[in-house]
Amino acid sequence: VQLQASGGGLVQAGGSLRLSCAASGRTFSNYAVGWFRQAPGKEREFVATITSSGTTYYTDSVKGRFTISRDNAKNTVYLQMNSLKPEDTAVYYCAAPTRYYTDYRRITGYADWGQGTEVTVSS
Repeated sequence: VQLQASGGGLVQAGGSLRLSCAASGRTFSNYAVGWFRQAPGKEREFVATITSSGTTYYTDSVKGRFTISRDNAKNTVYLQMNSLKPEDTAVYYCAAPTRYYTDYRRITGYADWGQGTEVTVSS
């Protein structure tokens, strides 16, 4: 699977951004796609995942602020980020897990990665 993330930028605290992840190479509707982020000096961490059936998973720190969605007709997954905080500053990556992987919050099963898009939230 080839993935390309976009939509990052600089925003003030309390603002919003929408990230996009365009996919190709497999039947898009058949697999989950997740978002991870990596802040400077920190490990890459799980943010959200949406399965092929539309079930969503979020890390606790973004629940109620971020929404992951998918448009199978456009082979694209979105991450709508509202009420952004400075601690959301990171490079955001989209990723697809291996076919039968279901432990979506763990990074180890994600085999295909996009190039990352940078999000900076100023205070």
